[in-house]
Amino acid sequence: QVQLVESGGGLVQAGGSLRLSCAASGRTFANYAMGWFRQAPGKEREFVAAISMIGGTTHYAHSVKGRFTISRDNAKNTLYLRMNSLKPEDTAVYYCAASITFGTMTPSENYDYNYWGRGTQVTVSS
Repeated sequence: QVQLVESGGGLVQAGGSLRLSCAASGRTFANYAMGWFRQAPGKEREFVAAISMIGGTTHYAHSVKGRFTISRDNAKNTLYLRMNSLKPEDTAVYYCAASITFGTMTPSENYDYNYWGRGTQVTVSS
């Protein structure tokens, strides 16, 4: 079992930046690929970014590529998402997720992930 707790969300103006964190506990963090997803009101949860278990490979949704950066610190059991040039359409609840099944890869589907956090709200005002 892995427990994931997101933090760092908040209200920011368009063009601003935020850094989300996801603290993991339980099993060995370094054995999991990790991902960020988001869900806006009335919409399906969508993939944002993923990072392989060692951190050597990353993958981004087209909508955030060039603006967001996913990273991890396996010594601190923590996943990060640096979000720059934020837009109102980035407003959503952001979730981190862990995948034991695809540890060496960067999965982008909800069903590829085994564990989920409860989310942190990000609101971008125009």
